[in-house]
Formats: sequence, structure tokens, C-alpha cells
Amino acid sequence: MLVIKNGIVADLENRDFIKADILIKDNRIVKIGKKINQASAKYVDAENKYVLPGLIDMHAHLREPGREDEEDIESGSYSALSGGFTTICCMPNTQPPIDNAGLVRFIKDKADSFGIISVHPVGAITKERAGVEITEMIKMKEAGCIAFSDDGSWVSSSLLMRRAMEYSLSCGALLILHCEDSSLSKSGLMNEGVFSVKMGLSGIPRESEIVAVQRDIEIARLTGARVHFTHLSCKESVALIAKAKKDGLKVTADVTPHHLIMTEDDVAGYDTNAKVNPPLRTAQDRAALIEGIKTGAIDAIATDHAPHSKEEKDCEFQEPSFGMIGFERALAGVLKIAKENKIDIFTVIEKMSLNPARILSLKNKALLKEGYDADIIIVDFDTEWAFNEDSVVSKSKNSPFIGKSFKGRVKTAVSKGSLLLNNFKIKEAVR
Repeated sequence: MLVIKNGIVADLENRDFIKADILIKDNRIVKIGKKINQASAKYVDAENKYVLPGLIDMHAHLREPGREDEEDIESGSYSALSGGFTTICCMPNTQPPIDNAGLVRFIKDKADSFGIISVHPVGAITKERAGVEITEMIKMKEAGCIAFSDDGSWVSSSLLMRRAMEYSLSCGALLILHCEDSSLSKSGLMNEGVFSVKMGLSGIPRESEIVAVQRDIEIARLTGARVHFTHLSCKESVALIAKAKKDGLKVTADVTPHHLIMTEDDVAGYDTNAKVNPPLRTAQDRAALIEGIKTGAIDAIATDHAPHSKEEKDCEFQEPSFGMIGFERALAGVLKIAKENKIDIFTVIEKMSLNPARILSLKNKALLKEGYDADIIIVDFDTEWAFNEDSVVSKSKNSPFIGKSFKGRVKTAVSKGSLLLNNFKIKEAVR
């Protein structure tokens, strides 16, 4: 048993904070109330700190199988936990891709054996993510797939996407869509515009995303499928999602912290760690994404945690893979954006925990409520800290935020009812 004492506990249902203790037993929240005392329990003092539900990341890359030198399920789980994520979804663009039930079971079994956080595999929509033949979604879902995506690739065939959406309806599956018409974006390195011309770099036009989002909305309209649009980057995409919702379609969307924080200007200096896909866009796009958080057009914030080796990033801008690590500074970065744009903490929690749980149909998650899973983080909003390379838990260090200072840090994490992170002593974690 575990008791969290004297915390400022988030009550999301009433959008309020209460001073309370939390009793945890058998991976569940048993009681929330005043002055809980349990003789045989372990105690954690949360005085003057905020107690929040564990964060849920809908979009991350763990690189296993195939590139365990960059990340693996264990290291990625600890990296996620250090950022406050107690549940994550791992994308299928591994080597080989997660396109069959056997690989789904491999990931589930390995993650469960570590017992660190909840790891849910996202299976490929098409075999080998090649956009030619639909995977056996029903068998993969039965094996533990939480959703399906060809992330990193767009299913360019409209007919195949229609069939995939129809198939998803038959097994009650969510499709997570990476929207990029590669015939428009091929060979692009950053956002196409005046700045890319000045930089002498080939551009990725915003239309490559807009066209793909529009098409997939229309196929969702045709089929009635439930679809989620991931890592949106353009103001036009936000408008399209807002209209689709107004029309009653079953669509949701997420944005990454780095698209909320950065713009194409941050590519200056040819920092390869700022090379991401979709690319960092304009200040106007960034403003539209933030506004989408406020209005509800954007439902969730997902990290798109994308580890890469130093060798893959330490080269000319034309060569490196797209992506940056994201778990460990995500919450602090979002808190900074929230403060600057007058977004309240409950909206932050909804976008990073409650809404992802609802979109993914995760039961008993993301609320601090009796009977719910004991996935809990304790945060000190006033702690100032530097995101230094030597403190990064991930195997990879590819981040443009290395050396930057942040305010607000996860101090303690309880995952699956166990105290796994306490004052960042991760390697000494109790399993």
C-alpha cells in the first residue's frame, strides 16, 4: 500500500484542486480524503505540490525491434516516466514494422515484463507500411493493438484508405493518420517559404498536409469511421478539423509540443535537431495551433518522441533523419506555452491525459478517482531546471532544447500502483 499525503489533488471533473491524501492498493486508488493513515503503507509527502493523473502519450517511437541502439522498450519507458508519462502508444515504423499479431504480442509481453509503464502498440494499417495491402487488423487488435497507423507514411490510395476505414469499423479500431502527400513533399527538408529560400534548403509545402487532411476527412465522412489526425502543423489543417467536428464527423487531432513552441525560424543555424516531419511552420501556424488548443479543435498533445543516434544527426542538414526526443521536457514546455497564452492547467491535463484516454478508449485512466488506476504524478510547478544532455534518460540525445531552462518538473511518479520515480532517482526505481 502507498499513501500520498498532503497533496494538491486535481479534480478534473469539477476543474478544481483539493487538499487531500490518496490511498493506493493493488494498483488502484482506494480512497481520496483527509488525514488518511495506514500503518503498513509507504508514505510520500506531496506538501505544496500538485498531484495529477499520469500523462498519456498517443504518439511515440521506441525503435524496438530493429534500432535498439537509439531506444528500446525499457529505456523509452524510463524516459517517458521521467517526463510524467505513465501510458504511451508506440508507433509501428520499426524494423520490421509492427504489421502482424506476433510483433504486437512481442512488444506487449516485453513491456509487461518490465512493469514500468503501460505500453500500447500501434499496428500498421498496411503490410510493411507499403500502402498496398491492409493488415489483419482484427488479429492484431486481439493481440493487443490499441490503434492503427502507417505513421511516417500516408496511405496514398484513396480506395485503400476507404477499405481501411471500413475494415476499422468492423473491429472497432481507431486509425491514427499521418497526413502528408509525399508527391508534394518529397525531398523537402523544412517548411517551404521565403525562409527556406534564404536558407538554401528545399521546402515542404503546407499543401502536402492540407490536401491529405482534406481527403481523409472526406473518406471519414463517406465511411463513418473514427479517425485521429496526428502531429498537425498548419493553420488550414486546424480549420479543416474544426469544420469536420462541426459537421458531426468522428474526428480528433493532436499537435506536438515542439510545434507549439517553435517555428521555422528555429532552423536557423542549420540545427539538425530542429529537422522534424511535419516541419516547423510559420508563426501564424503556431498561433493557430495554440488557438486550436483553446477552442478544442485540437484534442490532444502528443510528443512524437523520435530518438536518433548522434551519427544520424551530426551531419549536413540534407542527410539526417527527421525527429527529436520529446518525453522528458514535454510537460514543462507545454506549461510554458500555457502560461504565455493564458491556458489553464486543467486544459493542459485534459490535452495530455484525459482526452487521450477517451480517444484511445482506455478505461479507468486519467482521473484521480476512487476505483481508477493508480497512475499518478506529483509536480512542482515552481522548480526551475536545465535540460542537460547528461541528465537525459533516453538513449538518444537529439533535441534542440538541450541546455535550455524550464520551470515545472515531475518530482514523483506512481505507475501501476508502484512508486517508480522519486526525485528523479530513476535507476534506483523500485519495481
